[in-house]
Amino acid sequence: MVRRFIVTTAATASGVVLLLSLKTAVADSNPSPPTTGGAVASGPLASGASPRATSGSGSASAARTVTGDAANTRYGPIQVKITVKDGKITDISVPEYPKENPVDKMLNSRALPQLRQEAIAAQSSHIDVVSGATYTSDGYTQSLQSAIDKAGL
Repeated sequence: MVRRFIVTTAATASGVVLLLSLKTAVADSNPSPPTTGGAVASGPLASGASPRATSGSGSASAARTVTGDAANTRYGPIQVKITVKDGKITDISVPEYPKENPVDKMLNSRALPQLRQEAIAAQSSHIDVVSGATYTSDGYTQSLQSAIDKAGL
C-alpha cells in the first residue's frame, strides 16, 4: 500500500513537472498563417509603408491595407495587417507570428482566429486575452494598435 502511494505520487509529480515545463506560447499549428478571410495585400503597403488607398481611385471609401509594427514576444515577433474601408476594420491578417514548434502552432491555430474575430467586432485593440496564449495576445494587440494608429482610426 505504501509502495503504491509512493509510485502514484512520483508519477503525478513527474506529470505536473512536464506540464509546467511546456512552453505556453504564442504560435500557430499551421506552417502558414491561419485563414483570416481576406486577401493579403502586396506592394508598398505590405512592407509597412504609409497607408494609402490600394485602389486607383484614392477615394475615402476605397479599401486600404495597413501593416502594424512587429511586436516582439517571448517566443517571437507578431505582425498584424488590417484592411480598412469607410473608417472601419474589415479584415485582419497575421503575416508574421511564432511557428517554430508544434506547441506554438497548436496554440496560435486557436488563438489568432479568435483574436481576429474579437478585434473586428470591437473595432479596436481593446480585446480579451486568449487563455493559454497570453504572449500571442499581447503581441497581437500591440501590433494591431500600431496598425490602427497608422490608419488614423
